Amino acid sequence: MPHVRAARLPEMDPLTLYALLRLRVDVFVVEQQCAYPELDGVDAEPGTQHLWVEVDGSPVATLRTYVDADGGAHLGRVATAAAHRGQGYAAALVEEALRRCGERPVLIGAQAYLEGWYGRFGFVRDGADYLDDGIPHLPMRRG
Repeated sequence: MPHVRAARLPEMDPLTLYALLRLRVDVFVVEQQCAYPELDGVDAEPGTQHLWVEVDGSPVATLRTYVDADGGAHLGRVATAAAHRGQGYAAALVEEALRRCGERPVLIGAQAYLEGWYGRFGFVRDGADYLDDGIPHLPMRRG
């Protein structure tokens, strides 16, 4: 089981933050070819936690969780570097994030092809499919 690290933005080392943001940009903006505002303001919110897994001292997988104004928990920005996929890092991040969210409902905007993968963590479809930067997504909920 990989060791999951977690921190809020003010607690993070600047080089770790840089590496996490670089990983997200590499996956979402470059690999998936989606030009969108990756830095959306949520990262710096007090209720946001960044989780990640490192290999040889460098982040290779990351996830962001936050609590919205209504107290709902959200998971997002789940990304694993291409060379490190299939190792269970994303699953470890989701499990730890859900543990940290406790009993509250958790929402996620999942890429549609991952519906079954998120289903193994107890997420179920919670609405109609939609496009996000040209990629099919669907809302999912746990709890």
